Amino acid sequence: MRDFIPKITSFHSRFWTKSAKGLNYDLSSSRDCCNALAIYHTFMSDIKIREEKIKEKRKQTPRAEYIKEIASRYNLTFYKNNGLISRFPVTWREWPIVKIEKYLAEYGDGTWGMDFDFSKSFFDNFGELFKKTPKMSQIQYGDNENCEFAETVFGAKNGYLSVCIGDNADTVLYSTMVYRNVKSVFNSVLATSNSENIYASKLVTDSFNIFYSKYIHNSNNIWFSDNLLGCSECMFCSNLENQTYYIHNQKWEKEKYLEEKEKIMKEKHLFETYQKQLHNTAPNKLAPNCSGNGIQFCENIENGYLVSRFKDGRNVAFSDGTPISSRIYDSFDVGTCDDIYGWMWCGQWCSNMYCGTNAAGSSNIYYSYFLENCSFCLWCIGLKNKQFCILNKQYTKEERFLLANKIFEQMEKDWILWQFFPGWMNPFYFNDTAAYLIDDSIAKEEVTRAWYLRRDEEIKVDIPVWADIVDVKDLNKYQRFNFSGEREINPEIVKKVIRDEKGNMYRIVPMELKFLQKHWLPLPELHRLERMKLGFKFE
Repeated sequence: MRDFIPKITSFHSRFWTKSAKGLNYDLSSSRDCCNALAIYHTFMSDIKIREEKIKEKRKQTPRAEYIKEIASRYNLTFYKNNGLISRFPVTWREWPIVKIEKYLAEYGDGTWGMDFDFSKSFFDNFGELFKKTPKMSQIQYGDNENCEFAETVFGAKNGYLSVCIGDNADTVLYSTMVYRNVKSVFNSVLATSNSENIYASKLVTDSFNIFYSKYIHNSNNIWFSDNLLGCSECMFCSNLENQTYYIHNQKWEKEKYLEEKEKIMKEKHLFETYQKQLHNTAPNKLAPNCSGNGIQFCENIENGYLVSRFKDGRNVAFSDGTPISSRIYDSFDVGTCDDIYGWMWCGQWCSNMYCGTNAAGSSNIYYSYFLENCSFCLWCIGLKNKQFCILNKQYTKEERFLLANKIFEQMEKDWILWQFFPGWMNPFYFNDTAAYLIDDSIAKEEVTRAWYLRRDEEIKVDIPVWADIVDVKDLNKYQRFNFSGEREINPEIVKKVIRDEKGNMYRIVPMELKFLQKHWLPLPELHRLERMKLGFKFE
């Protein structure tokens, strides 16, 4: 206490007269250290009170608003911007972007700090910082290898056109939310926890050799099935536990099963049709007092979708709280966290987070973007290993609490304290994000009226004039059964550009071809986003 009192006493005049533009408080005349300390603790108490107000408001967000606000920050498209592969599209909203290496070398240390201007609203202050602060063309944490065409990567290798992959993920193509010791995942959504060889599937954990299936746990060698637990060698099955050699939920002798499986495996032209016929709902398992779809090992969750190991929350989707997370509200794709209120992508070991996107290993964060190992930061962008910052400017602990309290006071008067970032601050095209894949019925007028961007024109794809284009109806020219009854794909397909029925262009890359040949799979007939869309639909 003795060490603290002189510090806060001298702090009075320095803070209010120099740092906090526009404040009306004048505490410099106070000579009483006890009074100063009491005032400081009062302001800390005020912040806690306002935290509770944010919590209560976020707990009441309508589901449609939650999807529109939060999921629209989860972008799934790659663009060419300023000569770089980028998560940010080229629009009239200009955001300075730089190469990952340049960003980490020059901007990741908290530069571009600015004073809070009380003559402007909070969002205008933050918007100014967001517009001028350089950002990585793609978000990448930690050590990654061969992931130049992947986004939100955190410890992965061989990632291609995928989003949110890491924690020892290897060979992930056209997928999202793939992490925690996984390998060889293609065209899938939410494949986690020691899974391998996953293709065109959704919500797979602790499993291997899973193809065209949904909601599979601790299982192997599964085809065209959903809602299986502890199963192996099953086809066209649903809602089974601890079963083997099943087809259409009927038990088969091993030899007969293998004979029938061989026949089915030759019906390659029907595989994608079989996938579309799967149930899009998942029963809730071991989830007392929970409402939603695909909730497991949870308690007291309302409006949940594909969530595991959470206790007490509302409006949470595509998230795994291993081993257990508590008090998660209005959040999308969060991991092992506690007390999260309005956040899109929150990595491991975060707590007490309010309204923001992209953070890892952080706590006590408000209205911020892309922070790593930070604490007690407000309205900050791109910081790493920082604390007590506001608008990227460093403060002492005491300065930060006093200034934060005044800003919260203004936000509350403006009736925006609990609001998420408005549409005009969203840099992504709405229809390129998870929000649109979840619910494509949201009208263009509703989106643009709220100042979100919406893309009407097709994304320009650089197709060389000399490229050999193959329509999907002609793909069988490049795949056939050989005399041994094995599926073969002509390797010349990697030199072609494929055009699907909607006119979307895509290619087959060598890693993908190798996987398709190994598992006797047909060439995909849909663009990668159309394949991914099958994994996002709510019911």
